[in-house]
Amino acid sequence: MKTFCILGDERSFRSKSPVIFSAVLKRVGIRGVYVPFKVDKGQIGPAMQSLRILNIDGANITVPYKETVIPHLDILSEGANIIGAVNTVVRNGETLKGYNTNAIGFMDTLEEVGFDVAGKTAVVFGTGGIAKAVVFILNWLRAEPILVAGRDENSISGIVNKIGGIPKPLQTFNDAPVSANIVVNATSVSSPDESPELAELVDRLDIRDCEVLMDVNYGREVNFWESKAREKGIRFLDGLSVLAHQARRSFSLWTRIDVEVEEFRKALEKDL
Repeated sequence: MKTFCILGDERSFRSKSPVIFSAVLKRVGIRGVYVPFKVDKGQIGPAMQSLRILNIDGANITVPYKETVIPHLDILSEGANIIGAVNTVVRNGETLKGYNTNAIGFMDTLEEVGFDVAGKTAVVFGTGGIAKAVVFILNWLRAEPILVAGRDENSISGIVNKIGGIPKPLQTFNDAPVSANIVVNATSVSSPDESPELAELVDRLDIRDCEVLMDVNYGREVNFWESKAREKGIRFLDGLSVLAHQARRSFSLWTRIDVEVEEFRKALEKDL
């Protein structure tokens, strides 16, 4: 029997990951379970030790622990080390290794829709773990320039100095056109009730050169990023595709079995 889990705050109970992985485990004939766990603030260290004690085979790490989990891991993949965020943990005996499959899932999504970002301008909203993964991949794929937008200038500088990009504090946005071929929302905010201020800012954005607008979130009844894309006739992508691709990558790390992404997508569609 294999055991996998997702660790986060109360939002882990709203994750689609248990549905996805449970379906794929059954599909490939692995006896196993995948369960969500809420980890209280300051307890991510003991939670990592619990993976060893309880012989959990693998875990996904979600908000708000993608960065704070790192000191409690034994080793990081090269990508996770550069990005500074982890969303997948593999246990091998007593050793816990952290990976970032968000980054590869984002890249897989771009490849799937045939959007080549090389030489194109990008704006990434957010400064958390997912934003770091997105900036890393955009930089890897030679997008240029990459504007990193957020409220906290220190957090923006942390990403720019370690990974790349150009700082773009939210307060510097105005009614002037923003040069961007791709806009990515890597914040946790997508609906107006979550942040009226950001919704208003996005509504005012002049992104006339934008070809793709991607929101890493999903499941919002009202999504101001999607509304902006529809208003301007821009191709919109939500986080479900990224989720399916990153789940496939995590599953492969845990089981060494490569399952087609369509299996993960089917599991998602059944739950929608």
